[in-house]
Amino acid sequence: MKYILLSGGSGKRLWPLSNDTRSKQFLKVLRNDEGQLESMVERVWRQLKNADIDQSAYVATGKVQREILQSQLGEQVPLIIEPERRDTFPAIALAAVYLYSVESVSLEECVAILPVDPYVEDPFFEHIKKLEDVLRESKADLALMGVKPTFPSEKYGYIVPEPSTDSSEPFMRVASFQEKPTQSKAAELIAQSALWNCGIFAFKLDFLITLLIKKGLPIQYEELARQYGKMDKISFDYEVVEKTKNIAMLSYDGVWKDLGTWNTLTEEMSTPIIGTGIMTEASHNTHLVNELNIPVTVLDVPDVVVAASPDGILVASKESTPKIKDIIKSIEQPPMYEERVWGKYRILDCVLGENGHKALTRRLCILAGKHHSYQVHRTHDEVLTVLSGTGEMILDERLQPIQAGDVIRIPAGTRHSLRALTDLELIEIQNGTGAFEENTVELCTTWTEIVRLCI
Repeated sequence: MKYILLSGGSGKRLWPLSNDTRSKQFLKVLRNDEGQLESMVERVWRQLKNADIDQSAYVATGKVQREILQSQLGEQVPLIIEPERRDTFPAIALAAVYLYSVESVSLEECVAILPVDPYVEDPFFEHIKKLEDVLRESKADLALMGVKPTFPSEKYGYIVPEPSTDSSEPFMRVASFQEKPTQSKAAELIAQSALWNCGIFAFKLDFLITLLIKKGLPIQYEELARQYGKMDKISFDYEVVEKTKNIAMLSYDGVWKDLGTWNTLTEEMSTPIIGTGIMTEASHNTHLVNELNIPVTVLDVPDVVVAASPDGILVASKESTPKIKDIIKSIEQPPMYEERVWGKYRILDCVLGENGHKALTRRLCILAGKHHSYQVHRTHDEVLTVLSGTGEMILDERLQPIQAGDVIRIPAGTRHSLRALTDLELIEIQNGTGAFEENTVELCTTWTEIVRLCI
């Protein structure tokens, strides 16, 4: 069986730690068995390895999340890149076509679609393996996995099973679905043995490829990618699951949580304080996450979340945190913090002048052994000041060492790349016009290629 992990999200519900490039699955607020901080996606990939299925797994994601995924999971993890964000049906269709036309996976192969950010224990992934048997034994078009509810939640969808006629079967037939009901309706559904829909779908590859053919969509990856922007923004639940009649379901009664709100996330944090901060004893059931280089103090304030990052500061009662997504709709700013495959950066300042002139100041950390691509900025100059560490730089085909205290000027049109020998900390000031990222041209990406061009 092949496993596709869907990694997306707009990064609104856990603002200000999350943003358009660093959505909730990338926040390092959980602890692993060694006591080290890890993100949800790192935890899930570790669990895939424990279940010995990581070699059959892919991550489907958008272009903006490519580098943070490679930064956290490594550059060898296979990615299926969406040209743009289009919801779960287009994402799953693109992944299926990739398996079929690029990886030459058999149409008889089973494919399981998984969210990238569930909070579960290792047995959950052993249970997922059973979906292949469910598809074969039930002869269903789709197999789902439902979780036994612990309370009547309004946040989850519900799967209602048909009354069982054969208790010896390890699966149930699906009668209907209910998406995010009221609390009273949820209680009624639970009385009918409904399960929470945990967002896992399994099917034979032939099922989805045949569906795409019927819809007149390409089944070659490159062509579907070219037409991707024309596909409807619609979920897999609405476009496929609700229209499919022959569906089986596997029940799971272990630990399962969606850590999509501050309430659920803080329940799984092993410490009330992450980062620099002080909290008094009277601040019970309060959590502080501070990513800034200044201390935050919480005095006698119970039942709140305090989160500080380069993107903003949140102080909210835990009861009110589900409102965040709607409240911050009016905030328009690019991500102030990003992780890249070479390290990370934080925007310190941005000044907009006359005639479209802009000055942008960033603090960068380039990890030892990592490097930028060989690139040219068409519309802006850069000045780099090395704060700490050592490295080497190629500037218009000349290789030179750099170290703390060096100041490097890079005029627009200058080909350059930077490689860290030890962790490098730098201040970068960009001056120019236009969209800096869009006006940067990558010439090549591997250090071997870069050096070869400069010989």
